[in-house]
Amino acid sequence: MTISSRTLTAADGTLNVHTGVTGRASKMGHRLTIAFRDWSVTVDESEGAPTAVSVRVRVDSMEVVSGEGGVTPMFGPEKMLARSNALGTLDASDHPEIRYDATTVESTKDGYRLDGTLTIHGVTREHTVDLAVSTSDGTTHVAFDAVVRQTDFGVKPYSQLLGSMKVVDDVDVSFSASIS
Repeated sequence: MTISSRTLTAADGTLNVHTGVTGRASKMGHRLTIAFRDWSVTVDESEGAPTAVSVRVRVDSMEVVSGEGGVTPMFGPEKMLARSNALGTLDASDHPEIRYDATTVESTKDGYRLDGTLTIHGVTREHTVDLAVSTSDGTTHVAFDAVVRQTDFGVKPYSQLLGSMKVVDDVDVSFSASIS
């Protein structure tokens, strides 16, 4: 039995969070795309198949890439303010890392189902991820889209105007990477 390990980083792909806005004044808010610039995925393999997956994300590596909607376009200063608000919401100084550890990896028709634990804001919960895998021209592409409910991890979604505008509790997480 051959056991090996492979590590992917932000140089190999993207890890993004997409937020929504709700409330009476939601038209004023931006729907954000936030990219994490410092992350790693370590995959343990046996006989060419994954057996465990470990993900580490540095929270303060987030960058607000874009903000759709809102009353005005989102430029540099507004992006920096949104980043600051997100770091505060996540208590990044106290909880600098997001972790996912999958100890059960099952083959599926389109890739793999990962069962493990997700830790955000110091709270750990069971979480399942369906990873799509495809190959073209000798390159393997892996991707997933998942929904994470902030309040499940003790995170109070950002709000302003006395709650008339707030970030939706469910955020969409997307990941994609290519392996040569």
